[in-house]
Amino acid sequence: MRSSNPVFSRRGFSRDNGYAGFNAQQQAGGPAAGTNPYATNPYATDPYAQPGVQAGMPQQAPARSGVMTIDDVVSRTAITLGTVFVAAALAWFLLPVDPANLNKSYGIGIGAALVAFVLAMVQSFKRKASPALILGYAAFEGVFLGVISSAVTTYVAAGAVPQAVLGTMSVFAGVLIAYKKRWIRVNRRFYGFVMAAAIGFVLLMAVNMLFAVFGGGDGLGFRSGGLGIVFGIIGIVLGACFLALDFKQVEDGVAYGAPREESWLAAFGLTMTLVWIYLEFLRLVSIFAGDD
Repeated sequence: MRSSNPVFSRRGFSRDNGYAGFNAQQQAGGPAAGTNPYATNPYATDPYAQPGVQAGMPQQAPARSGVMTIDDVVSRTAITLGTVFVAAALAWFLLPVDPANLNKSYGIGIGAALVAFVLAMVQSFKRKASPALILGYAAFEGVFLGVISSAVTTYVAAGAVPQAVLGTMSVFAGVLIAYKKRWIRVNRRFYGFVMAAAIGFVLLMAVNMLFAVFGGGDGLGFRSGGLGIVFGIIGIVLGACFLALDFKQVEDGVAYGAPREESWLAAFGLTMTLVWIYLEFLRLVSIFAGDD
């Protein structure tokens, strides 16, 4: 499946390795989500099918060496999120947001966010996963998160970070359970709806930012007050939808025997989605604290 995050929609498993993912499967008339992907012609739907493998026997794919497994995805995701956490912790302690250092810390945090964005875009347009780019993104994103989290804790809401982390973990667990139980059906219609909603959301936020930069204040008010709460909730819901798309991407990659290095792409996507959700929760907590 090509995924998930609204800015990085080109992220997906390597096409030069033959894995076209969920979209190509649907366009080719392949099985719908939640069905056996090998139930029809395995050579038409599984780009990694080997001669002698019988249709309807997906258990044959994992027997090949060098293919992606759930354990690979878990370990790479742990490494990537761990890099984010360590970088955020270092930024929290080494880049204080007290009045004497506020401008310097903010400048470094914003610069780190821009570098993280560039690295993420480069990886998103690459055909193959680059662990160096992904971990670099995680490190710089962690610096930004450490500075912004420290600022919110210091000046807005003392308990904002634990609440945002707990909220992010709750959304992740809830979506994972719903996906495993098949309460969420990730199909072509779901993908199209989520991507359309995400594009609209990002465009609105971009317009709001432009008004804020050139007009001052809160722009159009989409990120503060009552409207800010509404759009914060919408952002979290979109993040939950992105998680479902990421889970589908991982499931398809394992089912079709994607190369092991593609697990870095799964870790990359999950990290971006969790960062998105965390920032939306952090903003929500800040709005509620500001209204007190």
